[in-house]
Amino acid sequence: MQAPFEDYVRGARLATELVNTASGVWHGEDQLPDLAALTSFLDEHGIAAEPVPSDLPAVHDVRTALRAVLDERDADAIVRGASALIARGLGTVDLAPDERGHLQWSAHPRPDAGLGDRLALLGGVGVLAALRALGPERFRDCASATCSGVFIDTSRPGRRRYCMPDLCGNRTNVAAHRARRRAERADT
Repeated sequence: MQAPFEDYVRGARLATELVNTASGVWHGEDQLPDLAALTSFLDEHGIAAEPVPSDLPAVHDVRTALRAVLDERDADAIVRGASALIARGLGTVDLAPDERGHLQWSAHPRPDAGLGDRLALLGGVGVLAALRALGPERFRDCASATCSGVFIDTSRPGRRRYCMPDLCGNRTNVAAHRARRRAERADT
């Protein structure tokens, strides 16, 4: 596994989605309660790993640390937090050609790094790369009144409002639609 610095979208997405599996975002329901859910999460992100029972609390710890970083809005604080995450699993950094032959900086985990440390490395590199490419103003809170999620807006126009647009955005739109319908009925 490697964490390429140029692929900030993948790393930022991993960090955002890992943070937003927490029970506080899901109103008391942890989305990574067991190894099966963790395995599914890893598969969704193209991470080849067979988690063991000790990985679950380590991943939850990384999730908490990543949340603290994504809650920051100051660039220096984001750098400090992401750097601490990277240090947990960092083995080497190298410059090597990618599959297209372009030189690319990549971070590689220590050989003995556990799953939590490897995810910390991937998420930390994604956060730093997104910060460099997009700036701290792209680190945001979900605009939904019923959600406590956070995210890194990697969209081109930079106008994303929800941590999970399909869920939070849809809920907000449905609530607004129902409120308009109630208002229309009240006026008649």
